[in-house]
Amino acid sequence: MVDIATRVWNHKWKIDPIVRSLIDTDFYKLLMCQSIFRNKPDTTVVFTLINRSSRVRLADLIDEGELREQLDHVRSLSLTRGESTWLRGNTFYGKRQMFRSDFMEWFEGLRLPAYHLEKRDGQFELTFEGRWPEVMLWEIPALAVLMELRSRAVLHDMGRFELQVLYARGMTRLWEKIERLRKIDGLKIADFGTRRRHGFLWQDWCVQAMQEGLGAKFIGTSNCLIAKSRDVEAIGTNAHELPMVYSALADTDAELRQAPYQVLADWQEEHDGNLRIILPDTYGTEGFLRNAPDWLAGWTGIRIDSGDPATGAETAIRWWKERGEDPTKKLVIFSDGLDVDTIEALYARFQGRVKVSFGWGTMLTNDFRGLVADDALAPFSLVCKAQSANGRPTVKLSDNPAKAMGPKDEIERYKRVFGVGDQKVQDVVV
Repeated sequence: MVDIATRVWNHKWKIDPIVRSLIDTDFYKLLMCQSIFRNKPDTTVVFTLINRSSRVRLADLIDEGELREQLDHVRSLSLTRGESTWLRGNTFYGKRQMFRSDFMEWFEGLRLPAYHLEKRDGQFELTFEGRWPEVMLWEIPALAVLMELRSRAVLHDMGRFELQVLYARGMTRLWEKIERLRKIDGLKIADFGTRRRHGFLWQDWCVQAMQEGLGAKFIGTSNCLIAKSRDVEAIGTNAHELPMVYSALADTDAELRQAPYQVLADWQEEHDGNLRIILPDTYGTEGFLRNAPDWLAGWTGIRIDSGDPATGAETAIRWWKERGEDPTKKLVIFSDGLDVDTIEALYARFQGRVKVSFGWGTMLTNDFRGLVADDALAPFSLVCKAQSANGRPTVKLSDNPAKAMGPKDEIERYKRVFGVGDQKVQDVVV
């Protein structure tokens, strides 16, 4: 097992880069990339870094030169032969050859496109522009680089013993969570913590701890590189990015109203089973389900990723019943801001009413709250989102208006088109 404290003490980016591989990314990004490669390959997009936690002044913590070195290193990466073989030949979600040969040939020749970086008022303005299939693959490595550089900056002046004690405390905290989770009969939980992890080595350690501590209750990781190296399932379906861009490309309100469903119509041409998971909250769950075509009710399940999770699951159960479906045969995946208390409560409430699964993110791979002075390692909300598509702004509403993004006039238009009424604001921690 890696001695994390010693590796942190010795960190030099050239021998220990933050992003080690193009598949050090979330599985759903590759699934979506293949869909985009097939359906919207020539769409031009702009992705932008957004720090929702403005109190964390990243540009004051992180050296710009070091950030550029790490980003330039990411641009130097390409698939190795072993990684290509794994993607081409492995079984994902029970399906062989998940990735088509034309997509793999393109991916094997890919280098990520250029980036634009500036400093402004204590924050980094980081943007990526180009063809959608290429630019979208910047999201996860860009976030991973910034999150780990922030961790390295905080830990830089710590001594060897202090680092050893810090990681011992972090390991103890996680193991105590695992001991609570292992008591839940029938639990199904996956690691969703790549994008806001403390660091790669720590995420890898967390996955190993989950493997040993939870056994079959741990069903996999979203991180492709760790899934490959630790021989666990790669987990993930789709994200808000797809309806955000499809919607931005719509010419009329009528086309806009149908865009989120067109995303899923394209998706089901390639995927079935547990990959047919609806993410309904991009423009409000209630309206999405109210206007959804009947064929969507036959999909495997729903992922709850914003708003009150219990309310979201109750809404899904009610919708399935209204559409003549048996909720006990459907899957609900909870994935927003989870920690052990929430997981325990949600499982107790919905066990037996639906199939329940959890995608555990930041509080798995980055919970160092209260372990250093000034709580300087507390997790914070950093995202990298599509800002525009073919020159048109993108919009996200969410079930929590605190997560909404886009120009104000476009937000109001989308609320009107999708029939979004009053929403309850909830704190965004991660």
